[in-house]
Formats: sequence, C-alpha cells, structure tokens
Amino acid sequence: MTAISAPDTDNASTAIARVLAGSLQVLSFPSASHVYNPLIYMWSAHREYLQRYGSRQHRILLVGMNPGPWGMAQTGVPFGEVAMARDWLGIEKPLGGPLPSQHEKYPIAGFACHRSEGSGDRFWGWAQRRFGGPERFFQDIFVWNYCPLLFLRNNRNLIPEQLHKAERDPLFGICDAALDAVIHVIQPRVVVGIGRFAHGRAQIITDGRVPTAYLLHPSPANPSANKGWADTADKTLAPWL
Repeated sequence: MTAISAPDTDNASTAIARVLAGSLQVLSFPSASHVYNPLIYMWSAHREYLQRYGSRQHRILLVGMNPGPWGMAQTGVPFGEVAMARDWLGIEKPLGGPLPSQHEKYPIAGFACHRSEGSGDRFWGWAQRRFGGPERFFQDIFVWNYCPLLFLRNNRNLIPEQLHKAERDPLFGICDAALDAVIHVIQPRVVVGIGRFAHGRAQIITDGRVPTAYLLHPSPANPSANKGWADTADKTLAPWL
C-alpha cells in the first residue's frame, strides 16, 4: 500500500479520503486490464479541492460514480475537466507518483491533458453559470465521487457494477464506509446521486436517515442529458437551495 503523509492541517473530509485511497490500494481487480487511482498520483490536487471546499456542513451533497478518463483521472477533482478545474476552481497541481500501468489509449498527463471530459465540462459549466464563482457554489453544494478508481477493459471504461461480485463486494464496502463518513461530517440537507448507480448507493448508505434524490448524469453519451441538463439540475436541486 502506498502511504500518503498526513499533515496536521487536514480537515475531516481530507482524512476520510486518505483512508479511502490507502484502503483501495490493497484490492485487486482481475476484471480490469488497468486501474487508475488518482487519489494516489493526483493527491495534491484532490487534497487542495477538499481543503478548500470540503468543510462546510448542511449543504447539498452531490455524489458521482467514479472518474472519467479525461476528468478526475487526470486532475484528481470530481468531474474534473482540466480547463474547469484549473480556470474556475483554481486548482492545478503536478502529477505525483507512483503512476499506475497505463493504457495506451488513456495516458495520464495530469493538467497537461488536452482532452476534454464532456461530463465535467457540462457539470462545472452549469455550476459556473448558475452560481458565478466557486465560493458561492460550495456554500450550498459539495461534490464527492463514490468510487475514486477508474477501471479500463477492452479499450473502454468498466463501471463498478460490471466488476465481478468478488471484486465489487470489498470495493463497495470501502466506498460505502467513506461516503457514510462524509455524510456524518457534512450533515447534508440531502444526498443527491448523480446517475442511477450513485443514487442507489446513497439510498443504501443513508437508509432513510437523510433525504436522497436522483439527478440525471450529465454525460454526453446519455441522450436525455443532451436535452437541457442544466434545467434538469436546477429543478432537481431547487427544493434544497
């Protein structure tokens, strides 16, 4: 397991992410040809995100599924399309190490990546238009990815649900515990799953203790998301804003 040093200035969400990052390093995933853990090689950017934006309580907690190859897998930021993470969120850090074995189709370039992550561009673009600055956005909302690992197989993403049960069970146990800890820290108004998978995990973890809601995933691969996703996000979140 790769150790990440823990300075005394960590807030609670950062401490949770440290445990999550290290715990996942001991798992193996034969279903995938390649597994990227940006909480290891982009820890400095992920920590910056959490230190800036991860402390305030009683917000909307938005929960994504896992990194996209050109988003969080490059920047360490949830839905972290490079330009939006750098220019709007104000986060840009160098690649750390060690880097995992890389798929030739999905190289890790960090903030030097020139590819755009469609989901992240749409998500943070909505946030920018709706709230203006990131400080205003994070007054009311915090974003956490349920699973920080990117899985690749047969030249494409492998979503967590597609892993074999023997791989899913320990993965979900660790990620469930981390999300439950974040919920305990944030004390959210509502937990909103971005996509059916994240919503399902949120419902299981909260078990009725906290309201949950479903938000359509912003992926351009989802035809429904290409028809006014920003309006859908506004309407979904309106009861808690």
